[in-house]
Amino acid sequence: MDPLELNKDAEMVDNDLTQQPDQTNPQVTEELPVNEPAKTVQPEDEAETTVTPEVAASEAVEPKEEAVADVVSEEEVVSEEKEKQVVPESKSLDLQAFSREELVAHLKQLLTLEIETIKDEVEHIKLLFYKKLKADNEESKKVFLESGGEEHDYKPVKDGLDEELKTLLNEYKTKKAALIAKMEADKENNLIQKQHILDRMKVLVESNDDVSSHINEFRELQKKWKSIGQVPQEHVNELWKSYATCQESFWDLIKINNELREYDFKKNLELKTTICEAAERLDEEADVISAFHQLQKLHDEWRETGPVAREFREEIWNRFKAASAVINRKHQGHFDEIRKIEEDNLIAKTALCEKIEAFDFASLNSYKAWDEATKTIMGWQEEWRTIGFAPRKSNHKIFDRYRAACDAFFNAKAEFYKASKNVLSDNLEKKKALCEQAEKLKDSTEWKETSETLIRLQKEWKTIGPVAKKYSDEVWKRFISACDYFFEQKQKNTSGQRTEELENLAKKKDLIAKINELDIVTDKTPADVLTMLREYIAQWNEVGHVPFRDKDKIYKEYRSAVDKMFEKLNVDANQRRLDTFKSNLKDMSTKGENKLLREREKLMRAYEHLKSEIATYENNIGFLTSTNKKGSGLIREMERKIEALKEEAGLIEQKINLIEESL
Repeated sequence: MDPLELNKDAEMVDNDLTQQPDQTNPQVTEELPVNEPAKTVQPEDEAETTVTPEVAASEAVEPKEEAVADVVSEEEVVSEEKEKQVVPESKSLDLQAFSREELVAHLKQLLTLEIETIKDEVEHIKLLFYKKLKADNEESKKVFLESGGEEHDYKPVKDGLDEELKTLLNEYKTKKAALIAKMEADKENNLIQKQHILDRMKVLVESNDDVSSHINEFRELQKKWKSIGQVPQEHVNELWKSYATCQESFWDLIKINNELREYDFKKNLELKTTICEAAERLDEEADVISAFHQLQKLHDEWRETGPVAREFREEIWNRFKAASAVINRKHQGHFDEIRKIEEDNLIAKTALCEKIEAFDFASLNSYKAWDEATKTIMGWQEEWRTIGFAPRKSNHKIFDRYRAACDAFFNAKAEFYKASKNVLSDNLEKKKALCEQAEKLKDSTEWKETSETLIRLQKEWKTIGPVAKKYSDEVWKRFISACDYFFEQKQKNTSGQRTEELENLAKKKDLIAKINELDIVTDKTPADVLTMLREYIAQWNEVGHVPFRDKDKIYKEYRSAVDKMFEKLNVDANQRRLDTFKSNLKDMSTKGENKLLREREKLMRAYEHLKSEIATYENNIGFLTSTNKKGSGLIREMERKIEALKEEAGLIEQKINLIEESL
């Protein structure tokens, strides 16, 4: 027998009439189903006793039914001290949050408590310790491999804690073995004491003296018998048969007053009627488990209550048995229903595993395809979280299958991204070559020819795929700086529109005044005012350039007036940003196609960056669970971030579409 398992006799807490399932709910790595109930054994009917006319006139104070009750009570092995034991405070601790060092320290503290109270916690600490040790080794190995180490050179974590844990577990086993040995020795001692009591009872039964003078002594022997604890299991039946025989023989020899006998029967009938009524009320109890436990206590009370008159025995017993049967059926049905639900959950989880295992991710060859596949897998993972426990014997096995299928997908995805690094590196070299060409042309004064060349380079830039994020901004700024420098020099050398720009400035000032006047319009509906505002915005976009020194100032005044009206009219913030972009787009289009292309490239990079962030969050959320309050809050926060990023990406996509329409 495993030394960590308690001796069967030391742990026995059920009686011979009713056995109840262990309703504890220990925490496990993933999920555990509800324990199944044990079968309920109905109490035996009360023994019939044949009484001669002489004995009927003056029968024993404690008739044969008392002996039957005593026989049954021997199987009640839950001691009063065990019921009064205080559960260690550590039961309320969250051991999941403990480090391995804290788990070892906590185990050391537990070993100072009563050994029979800490079994489950010791097992829980052992499970968590090796789980965390495995996680530490995997993390250490990951860091070792990422730093360039070879897998065959890696050595697991050795900090001595596992040896200390083994030492403490051996100490626990030693104490447990000592406890079991003591219990066995106590049983042997109890056997000897009960055999001595039986010997004395036989002497009293066989005595030729007046047996009525031995009643008090016999009762004291009965009390002493009841106060003695368990005996070895192989002696229980024989011992109690002898005890019952002695009782029956002794009380058959005792003649007591009929009035006393009838009084005892009457009081016992009242007590058993009260017990029956309490058992019948349990049918109204909503909590099936609580009702079952209360019924066990009523059975204990029934056994401790003496017999009733013969004419009422069968009737009162059938009443109590019928009430017990109702509760027992409910209790059994409760666990039958749970088993059915768990079987359905197993079928649903098996189907999910099969879908994940059948998913063809070998054909995925682009970031977009992997993103879509990740959404599908994460959807199935979310569905998995909504399914309850599977049967205990299958729960860990089906979870391991599910985890293996998910790991296969995400490992393949990681390999794809790793292989993509080479492509990103090639793209970086191509873009660097374009930067060098643009830098050579930025000081050229061949305005037309150089403009066409730079525009061609910009188009070629668009055909090159993305580069690593850490180089993306740097290489883009290098390229666009060279292009901007050339076009700025070109603009300075092709100016001649001073008069037209001053006229445009006057027109824009007039439009700003009209927009401000909309604030005091009262004879039109908000919809009409919004239509007028959009017309003014359209007119603004039609007006050409203003003098460069006035450009920022006049635009700031215009933007302020437009934003003020939009706020008053409760126009959506994204719509305002889109309207502003449309206005800017008109200005950019006058500067040539290259300006629009640069803006489009800038937006495309921003869009790809947002998509990458969204994919990262969605990928990370797939590794989280909501089994505790902290995990659920983190998932909700990540979901809010994803929604905000998607909204921003949608706005950028609309801007890109507007540029493409202009092109």
